[in-house]
Order: sequence, then C-alpha cells, then structure tokens
Amino acid sequence: MKNIIVPIALLMGTLVFAQAQKDTLESKVKEKEIEAVTFVAKKPTVESKVDRTVFNVANSSILAGNTTWDVLRMTPLLSIDNNDAIKAEGETVTVYINDRKTVFTGKELKEYLKTIPADNLMKIEVITSPSSRYEATGSVINIVLRKRDDEGLKGSVTFNNRQNTKNSQYSNLNLNYHKKNFTQTLIGGYSDNTNVQKSSSLYTLYEDNSTTQINSKTIGRYKSPSVSSTSEFELNSKNTVGVILEYYQSNSNSSSDADGLKNINGDFDNSYIQNQNSNGLNRNLGTNLFYKWYDKEKNKILDVNLGTNYYGQSDDSYYIKDMLSVKDKVLVRDIKDIGVLTDTENRNYYIKVDYTQPLGKSGGNFEIGGKIDFNNNVIPNSLYGNNLGSLSKNDTFHYEDQIGSIYGNYSKTFFKKLETRIGLRYEYIDYKISQDVAGTSRKDSYGKLLPNILVKYSFSDKYDLSLTYNKNIWRPWYAEFNPFLIPNNDGFYSRGNIDLEPNPSDRVYMKLGILKKYFISARYMFTDQDYWTDYVQGDITGSDGKPQKITITQPSNFAGKVHKYYVYANTNQTFFKNKFTVNLGLGWYYIDNSDFNQKNKLYNANSYISYLSASTNLSYTNLFNKNINLSAWVEVSNQNNGNSTTNKANVFHNISATKIFPKTQMEVSLQLMNIFQRPNYDATTYTQGGTFRNASKWDWYGASISFVKRFGNQKVKENTKTDVEKNGGGGK
Repeated sequence: MKNIIVPIALLMGTLVFAQAQKDTLESKVKEKEIEAVTFVAKKPTVESKVDRTVFNVANSSILAGNTTWDVLRMTPLLSIDNNDAIKAEGETVTVYINDRKTVFTGKELKEYLKTIPADNLMKIEVITSPSSRYEATGSVINIVLRKRDDEGLKGSVTFNNRQNTKNSQYSNLNLNYHKKNFTQTLIGGYSDNTNVQKSSSLYTLYEDNSTTQINSKTIGRYKSPSVSSTSEFELNSKNTVGVILEYYQSNSNSSSDADGLKNINGDFDNSYIQNQNSNGLNRNLGTNLFYKWYDKEKNKILDVNLGTNYYGQSDDSYYIKDMLSVKDKVLVRDIKDIGVLTDTENRNYYIKVDYTQPLGKSGGNFEIGGKIDFNNNVIPNSLYGNNLGSLSKNDTFHYEDQIGSIYGNYSKTFFKKLETRIGLRYEYIDYKISQDVAGTSRKDSYGKLLPNILVKYSFSDKYDLSLTYNKNIWRPWYAEFNPFLIPNNDGFYSRGNIDLEPNPSDRVYMKLGILKKYFISARYMFTDQDYWTDYVQGDITGSDGKPQKITITQPSNFAGKVHKYYVYANTNQTFFKNKFTVNLGLGWYYIDNSDFNQKNKLYNANSYISYLSASTNLSYTNLFNKNINLSAWVEVSNQNNGNSTTNKANVFHNISATKIFPKTQMEVSLQLMNIFQRPNYDATTYTQGGTFRNASKWDWYGASISFVKRFGNQKVKENTKTDVEKNGGGGK
C-alpha cells in the first residue's frame, strides 16, 4: 500500500503545483478581490473567558482531513486516555454538541465523533466552571457546529487518505440549502479505518509473590457510514421550529494475538498463547424536535427540545487459549475455546425546557429550566465453546432509570465591574438493575442539590479576577454495573460492579486575566469517594473439574480523601499583522492521595503526585501571500487518576499545511502526526492485592493528505446567543 501512496502523493503534488501556477497567472488582475476574501477579521485562536476556554477552529488549517475526534485531541486543556475517555485538566467530562448532551461515553463516543467531519466545526468550548444549566458533572465540552444561512445551495466534498501502521480512508459530502425562512443541512460520510495497537502488561500479586508478563497486538478495521440532517424553519422573527436526525453505523472486525508468562517466586507456573477474532455492528439513531422563541429586543429565550436516542451493538468474539502449566511437577497442556455473543440495545427519551430573560431594570438576568430523561438499556450476553467450566453460559442485564432535574441561575453586574452568578440545580434519579438468570438485582434512588457561584471583578480593561465554586456528582455508566464475566483479549477477564456508587466532588476555581492576553488560573478539587479500575482475584471451575485462579478487572468504589491542586498559565499572542498566532499553556498538578492510599491499604502507591503539563498551538495564515496556511500543535501530558499513576509523560505533536485556491474553492492539506515519537500510555494501577502496570502504543501517528472542494457561498453565521451567554456568565 505504501508503494501505491508515494506515487499518488507525487501526482497530487504535481497537480497542486500546476493549479497554484494557474491560479497565480489568472488571478493577478483580481488580486485585491482575492485578498478581500482571504484576509478576514477573525477571533483569537484561543479565548479565555470567566468560566470556559474557547478554541476557535473555524477556518483553521487543522480542520482539513480531520474528524471532530481528531480536533478534540488538539484542543487546549483536553486530553484523551488509553480507554478513549476525554478529560479536561485531568478530570472526566460530559460532551455536548450544539448545547445538546450526547448519550455516549468512552469508545462509543469516540466512534460517534469520528463520523462528524471537522470541517463543520465553529469552535470547541471547554467549560471548566459550568452553570446550573448543565447536568450534574464536572467540566463540560460544548462542540459548536457552523450555521450557514446565506441564500442558495452550498457545500463541500472531502477526500482523505491517512497512513498510520495501516492505511485508512475518509470521505464526506456536506450540503446546505437556505431559502428565505428555511434552512436544510445534510451531511453524509464514509470511513474505512484500520488501527493497530501493541500493548504490554506486568502484573505483580502480593499473595503468592507472582508476576505475569503479557504482550498483545490488536488489528481492527472499521467501516462506518453516517448521515445527519437538520431542518430549520423560521415561523417569524421570533419563532423557529426544527428537527435533527442523526444516524451512523460501524461494521467492525478485529484480530488479536496475546502471550503471557506467569512465575511464582521466580519459578515457572504457566504460559499461554491466546488468539481472538471479533466481528461487530454498531448503530445509532438520534432525533431531536425543537422549538425556539427568541425576542432579541427584550433578550428573552424559550427553548423546548424533545428527543430520542437509540444505540445498538452486536458483537461476536471467539477466543482460543493454548496454555502450558505445571501441575504436580508435571507439564500439562490445555487448549480452551470460548465465544462471546453480545447484543446491546439502549433507548433514551427526553424532554428539556429552558427559559431566559432579563430581570427588572437593574441589568440582572434569570434563567430556569428542567429536563426529564428515561433510559432503558438491555445487554444480553452468551458464552459458547467446549471449555466454559463454571462460567455462566448466558444472562441478560437490564438497566432502567428516570432522571428529573430542575435548575435556576441568576446573574447580575454591579458597578459595571462586578459580575456575579448564583445557581442551584436539583437532580433526582430512580433506577433499577437486574439479571434474568443470576437473579441479581438492585433498586435505588437519590436526590442531590448542586449549588454553584461565580464572581468576577474587572479592576480595569486590562486586569480582572474571577472565582467560581461548583458542587458536582459523577454517576457510573450503565455498562459499568453489568456483573457478567467475560474474557479479555489479553487472557484475563472483566466485569462490571452492580454495587457502584456515584462520585461527588467540590471544586473551587480562580482565574486572573492580565492585558487580555495572559491568564493565570488555579483550581482546588476535593472528594472523599471515587470509583476506579480494580483488579481482583477470582475462582472458576475448569472443564476438567478443577478450580482455577483468574484475574478480573472491574470498577470499584474507593473511599478516602483526595485533594487536587492545579495551577495553569496561558497566553494567546498574534504577530505579523495577525497572521501568526501563538497559544501557549503550562500547567502544574499536585495530588494528595495520602488519606486515600491509607484507607485503601495502597502502601506501595505514591501518596503525593506532582507533575507538569504543557501545550502550544501555532498557526500562520496566508504564508508569502500565497494562500498557504500552516499550523502545529504540541502537548506534553500525564494521566494520573485515582489509584493509577503515570510512569512516563506523553508527547503529542501535529504539523499541517493547507493550500487554498480561492478561485476554484479548493483546498489541499498535508498533515504529519507524531512523526518524531509515537504516542504511548504507561501507567501503574495500585490495589490491595498487587500492582498492575500497563503500557500501550497508540496508532495516531503517520501522515495524511486531504482534498476539499467547496461550492456555493461559504459565508458562516455563528449560532445565536444572548449577551449573557456570549460573555460566559450564564451560557449554555
């Protein structure tokens, strides 16, 4: 494949050069006209507001050929761990798209965001101090998509080829039609991606003084078509109705090879080779019917949303494990085969109402709203094979909940210098969990009051100081409750934990703004309970009737106080008549796990963790006045959370160049990803029973080339927000 890509790249480079020469010759007479198109006023790449950091990516060269998932990796303050969890300043987040909360997390969210082309992005808001409008979480990411409302038909076609360990392709068609009061957007995409990941693990158990070394390699291929439609009709100047439809699916197949070696007191105990083959189909269908009443003169908004989300996943995984072990001083060979059938169906229904209006003549603003969610999730699991022993053959896991919430926010500015916001949110959840065969069940409910406060004082146009407080609660994901035991591709087993409890936390956040270019922020977070990955030892009966020891990964609650301190400095600078933009951020973390480690008897874990993080985004627009845009991104990150500590810092980097042809509305982009060092994950998890070190190499490296052809009028209008929302004092 590489032999094919090189001549193709050379051919495309020749065509690009020829097109550049043609555009240069034909456009001299209209140079001023073209420059008028090229040089447009633009917002800073990164804006630091009182409760959020805004990454303005519209018209950025990093969008070409990327998906929304790729751009999230390059967003300041964000990181993505080895389990595909998105984190802001090291903490798990909730993702919104155009102020609508997505129902996905983890790998499901990754696959969904990979179907949204980055070309549709307006900006990404990292909301570190969300108002009570948001549901009970920590930080929030709001992905804001473009809104085109110019007359006629316009759109773009994108083709991308990416070379990592294997080759992947991506194509997209984006259409927008606007006529008078009606706007229709249609997006269709198709990707054919192949990923390769290598992992290694070293597990040490205290009880029998054993060590287990595991190496694995997984190759996965994903074919993913997707389509989304947004229809919007303005009834009049104040009333708008619309409907959003989203569908995507992913056909996947993967193969994995793993080998393990276990020693006890330095002597051989067993070794194994395991092969896995898997086929799966994921499908998602989301609908949202909305009505919006907006009185611009009085700054009043009523927003009503009715929606449904369906997610289905079917998977068939087959494992063959060839093991050699010592029994009664005799070497014994045992070959096992196990198949796992999973068919997940999740259904979500919701209604959400928000209302905002000024209060009195004093400049105050009040918003109130509520939401009702209904979730019905079913996960049937079946095991098949000749060597199941005492493993449960099949069961069906049920999870149902109803979540009701109401909130109120009041914001007001005093003396034209003191901005304030106070909010209160109440959430109540009633849920039940059950298994058909095992008979395990749980029914529970609880309500939580979640206050938040924001204060900002502007000493002058050049200096301001803000302080926020939030109380949050993070709930376990439905799949984390499922106790059905299934094998992993590394030779071990995994399951959920039906006894999981939510994680509450308190956060205090302070930010100092200097000259509107320099920002220093500090955060303190406290929690006395959390749930993290745990490794436990279990017993099953083998096909020979003899007991066997197995290692099981599962989420578990850990009690104990954890104090987290964080200081972050950021600046955004422009040079050369605003052509060159530099955004630089540097953070220092300090975590006090002493009480947490003592209560959980994690004596070998680090009680005090200190580390640095840094990131920079560089961009240059219209290099040599030839419509060439350059961008680069570098990040140094660590992943320390709960009972897991990073052993080695990770360095990510990305370099891209985009050539724009204004006359023909074409773009060509070349992107280099982590070419100097392949990203890796290396962390140790500490439990009462031992230490578990896991390392893996990500496949996000290599090079890609993409071609974009635009047509029609490409003017863009930002999503309408009130003044309060724009200032970040009480926004969505």
